[in-house]
Amino acid sequence: MGHNTTDTLLLEHAARGGEPAWRDIVRSYTPLVRAVCLRHGIRGADADDVGATVWLRLVLNLKTIRQPEALPGWLATTTRRECFMALRHRNRHTPTDDEPVDQAEPGADVSLLDAERHEALRQALVLLPERDRELLSLLFSDPPTPYDMIVENLGIPRGSIGPTRQRCLARIRRIPSIAALLED
Repeated sequence: MGHNTTDTLLLEHAARGGEPAWRDIVRSYTPLVRAVCLRHGIRGADADDVGATVWLRLVLNLKTIRQPEALPGWLATTTRRECFMALRHRNRHTPTDDEPVDQAEPGADVSLLDAERHEALRQALVLLPERDRELLSLLFSDPPTPYDMIVENLGIPRGSIGPTRQRCLARIRRIPSIAALLED
């Protein structure tokens, strides 16, 4: 049985509450989650926390994953985002008397703005046609998907990938919530 077929079956069973399928997904993709954590300098208990959050996000989004072959990219992207959040929180420790207070640390309002921007972008991506979402997902995965694989997966000519990406990004910029953010 191929990997995509296996992932399809596992996701279907896990979405219906199948505990063995869920365990297989976690067992199969934990090395990927760990590798992304290590790449960002997250280890030990912090990596466990990131992993737990990633698996929770997968549970919450399990039924929205329409293309099982996108699962590794989805997990890598989600893990990377959680690593950034963990690093941000790690840098916000309580200083002791012998530590200087970092006055350059962004306040809560900056973090809130970042969160709002990320949410607006996520919602904007949902408004795009599926083909545009697929292309942007492949192009902005970590690491980016090679053009040859994009050509194979999406069936578009290699020379049209860049112009198509630009049109996709232009569509996103025209979405009112994103346009408002770009004006700020």
